[in-house]
Amino acid sequence: MSHKDKDKSSSGAATGAEKLRAPLEFAPRKDAETVASAADSASDAASGDALQKLEAEKQELMNTLVRRQADFENYRKRVEKERQQDRHRGVESLIESILPVLDAFDRALATSDEPGYAEYQKGFELIRRQLSDLLAKQGLERIEAVGKEFNPHLHHAIERVETTEHPEGVVVGELQPGYVFHGRVLRPAMVRVAGSRES
Repeated sequence: MSHKDKDKSSSGAATGAEKLRAPLEFAPRKDAETVASAADSASDAASGDALQKLEAEKQELMNTLVRRQADFENYRKRVEKERQQDRHRGVESLIESILPVLDAFDRALATSDEPGYAEYQKGFELIRRQLSDLLAKQGLERIEAVGKEFNPHLHHAIERVETTEHPEGVVVGELQPGYVFHGRVLRPAMVRVAGSRES
């Protein structure tokens, strides 16, 4: 074999080796790209799942927060209502204990017509009016009785008066005033009621 033949042979062998080597060099690159692409897809899918999970958790937390706020608002309203009821009960109890004082003033104002008593009566009337106005500001109202139709929810009949001057069932006299506190009867009025006179 000549030198040229050796060169051709060696160059041919080299070319063949390069051809054989070329697929080996490029094949791993394609596999790597495929693996990388698959990894990216898996990563995107995992990111999407994680994002959906986070969105669901966020929505659940928001719903929980809204429910907690509604519960707290209801609790606040209930506590405020209970406080108001407690205040009313306290004022109501105080007023009930003051009613006999009003009765005493009424009796004192009605007992004497003596001239010397007139100055005292003015003082009593002034104090009685001040006390009555103060209690009215708290929600106390006097029950109207005389001349009204008897109402068992507002009036307590202790005497039936036979008369032809008033229709039957009408209140003709008040022995003790009654009072209503914020729409609730604190004390019914003690009254005389007209009855029909038998012929």
